[in-house]
Amino acid sequence: MAKEDSLTFEGFIEEVLPDGRFRVVLDNQHKVIAYTAGKMRRFRIRTVSGDRVHVEMTPYDLDKGRLVYREPTPGGGAPRRNYRR
Repeated sequence: MAKEDSLTFEGFIEEVLPDGRFRVVLDNQHKVIAYTAGKMRRFRIRTVSGDRVHVEMTPYDLDKGRLVYREPTPGGGAPRRNYRR
């Protein structure tokens, strides 16, 4: 594997921890601590417990990861009201 290679797993957020971290349970029942990727922070993509996410991990440390994608919720979520820039 090259240095840039990473593993991507799917799972759901079990718990929101302080300092922008999350406890994620992967589909293979492995629990990891993940933080929000820079693009998700930049575009203010909010994640709450129960959301399905994709976690990118390095093969060297399989206990930590980075949230790179949040799957859309069924129904599209609640509409935003009184939103002004």
